[in-house]
Amino acid sequence: MTPAIPTTRRRMVDLVGDAAGAYVTKLQQSYLADRSAAVATLAQLRRGAGKLPADVPELWGMTGTEQLYADGPLSDTEADRAEAALFLAVTLYASHQQSRSDRGMHHAGVELGAAVRRLMPGGIDEPIRRRFVRAGTSDTRAALADRLREIVSLLRRESIPLDYALLARQLYQAQFPEGLRQVRQSWGRSFHAYRPDTTGADSSPALSGDVPSVNKDN
Repeated sequence: MTPAIPTTRRRMVDLVGDAAGAYVTKLQQSYLADRSAAVATLAQLRRGAGKLPADVPELWGMTGTEQLYADGPLSDTEADRAEAALFLAVTLYASHQQSRSDRGMHHAGVELGAAVRRLMPGGIDEPIRRRFVRAGTSDTRAALADRLREIVSLLRRESIPLDYALLARQLYQAQFPEGLRQVRQSWGRSFHAYRPDTTGADSSPALSGDVPSVNKDN
């Protein structure tokens, strides 16, 4: 049973999302401003895309992990889940942003399902749909990380952005017994709810309604 979270601390799912959002936003701003430190950091972080923290020790201390401890110490279980979710989100973002110096690939409000659906302007593309399904049915963190890396490579090719703060929250939630099912439902809902922008007024994907919220009880 997951230990109760102290009322004086943010819920872990929010802490993870806030940490990812703050770190990626700062990194993105610096990268788009062509600051050499950010360019070098992204190049290093890309080596961790699709992997887990323990597999890439050379990236320890480079993914904003210290922000997870801003509200106090974490249990070993909390730390393991939170660090993995943050690491996955940050390194996937680094891969996504590669060679995209004109616009940021972190965009608030764009959920994974909607981003994937935007890859199919002419109707359902079966190979892409199968990749999306495989990501949602991953039964280990390693499998999910690798399958998300494949999807992010497709999004990067088409310059389709993604909300990495939201993704980090979902990656944390997905590590609970019922969490992946809930995340899968949210991804599927945003996939089906996506509607293309027919006005030409906005370069970001138009969504039918708000992005479905993530269950924040964990």
